[in-house]
Amino acid sequence: MKKNALQKARAAYQPKLPIVLTGAVKAVEGDATQSVADQEAIKQLFPNTYGLPELKFEKNTVPTPSKPMNVGVILSGGQAPGGHNVICGLFDGIKKVHRDSRLYGFLMGPGGFVDHQYVELTSAVIDEFRNTGGFDIIGSGRTKLENKEQFDKGLEILKELDIKALVIIGGDDSNTNAAVLAEYYKSINAGVQVIGCPKTIDGDLKNDVIETSFGFDTATKVYSEVIGNIQRDCNSAKKYYHFIKLMGRSASHIALECALQCQPNICIISEEVEQKDMTLDQVVGYIADIVAERAKRGMNFGTVLIPEGLIEFIPAMKRLIAELNDLLAKNGAEFAAVAAADQRQYIIDHLSADNAAVYESLPEGVARQLSLDRDPHGNVQVSLIETEKLLSEMVGKRLAKMKEEGKYDGKFAALHHFFGYEGRCADPSNFDADYCYALGFNAACLIRSGVTGYMSSVRNLTKPSVQWVAGGIPITMMMNMERRHGAMKPVIQKALVLLDGAPFLKFASKRDDWAYNTCYIYPGPIQYFGPAEVCDQPTLTLKYEHQGK
Repeated sequence: MKKNALQKARAAYQPKLPIVLTGAVKAVEGDATQSVADQEAIKQLFPNTYGLPELKFEKNTVPTPSKPMNVGVILSGGQAPGGHNVICGLFDGIKKVHRDSRLYGFLMGPGGFVDHQYVELTSAVIDEFRNTGGFDIIGSGRTKLENKEQFDKGLEILKELDIKALVIIGGDDSNTNAAVLAEYYKSINAGVQVIGCPKTIDGDLKNDVIETSFGFDTATKVYSEVIGNIQRDCNSAKKYYHFIKLMGRSASHIALECALQCQPNICIISEEVEQKDMTLDQVVGYIADIVAERAKRGMNFGTVLIPEGLIEFIPAMKRLIAELNDLLAKNGAEFAAVAAADQRQYIIDHLSADNAAVYESLPEGVARQLSLDRDPHGNVQVSLIETEKLLSEMVGKRLAKMKEEGKYDGKFAALHHFFGYEGRCADPSNFDADYCYALGFNAACLIRSGVTGYMSSVRNLTKPSVQWVAGGIPITMMMNMERRHGAMKPVIQKALVLLDGAPFLKFASKRDDWAYNTCYIYPGPIQYFGPAEVCDQPTLTLKYEHQGK
């Protein structure tokens, strides 16, 4: 593989481990845990892996004998910067336990595990992928591990390769699958440990002991660079409003972090829209009023950040989507058989009166997008809904009406952007390179400790990496019951933006100033080499969350 100068320099970068992981470790048990909600239901579903204690690694001064360990690894779900370093850290971790340890990667996600598609990851392979972006070392996929037939089929290849532990690198749904798999293998005494690693650029897989999911730092820095570039152009041309949709279906962490980094004129936070019970019309009015006020001040330009999942947080839309999800889960085959021209009326006829009225009021294109094929979890594919165009079109109509009423005298021209895939496979920032390597190395320590159903946890992340705290938490600790495909299922609870949390409060205290003045920040590209204050800083979200702790 031919490499340019930057790739060669990055390959030579040695991620910094927490000091506790640089020598022999022992696992110290903390308090027993319980799920974040629905304790009895979760306990009943996970009798063998519920209520386990938190684990924290400490230095071990007593040498312990070691033997080779064969480990399997799966990349699951969408890509996130740093995934390769998790695998590199895992490889180095098991090799440190014993040089004859072997690592097998299952190809193209959980599907490769079920179908017995794998490759041994040797040092020659691993060294090609250190500190690189993407998931191309073994590929990823979205196959859900959820039934006994899949578990048993996977167990066949684990036994054939003498694999005693499986590491699943993924988001909330993938780690939910890891918990289910761990429970099943424990219940049949399969002798296979299952460990999860927290991945998602959306930033919604976190709690007090999983401070951030990997990839969020890099992705938001990539998006912030491009938003900054747009804002520089915006402030130069002074004639466009840029409506920028950002990834984040279930939470607005990406939009909030980019707003803190770039200081745009407007940033919509989905969780606030829901909390205030805002209608789509009210969101449009909020934007239009700011555009009109800026016009009074001679500024007919600006930037608007929109979370990908905004539509689902508008209460009336949320109720509509929930009923649509259930309707199409139950009647999917019947709906598919309806002629395309009649599908809109079919849905209207099968919805409750209130939701039918909301659906009927939507533009044809948006209504159609709401009824497209679901994702593997039965949810609306909100990334396909062009919310940025919907909002700019509605704002334009509102401003035209305001102009007729003499309430607006400006010019409004909109441009549209969606930043998603641009950030998912970027070369990891130094923070993510270090964090991911530590998560993988830490997973090897969890395997050696003999536990299963745990997620690799590295915290104290605003401190220098040598001071990070390593350990593990039971995956069941993060779970609750939610409706999926029309039925209640155990899933990891998504972490939404907290409206009383420090990051949002910081944003809320500044947004009026950013709205009516031009306070743009231009973050520039990720820096890999130079002083720590330029190269190694965590997200502002993490910084503000840690203030006062």
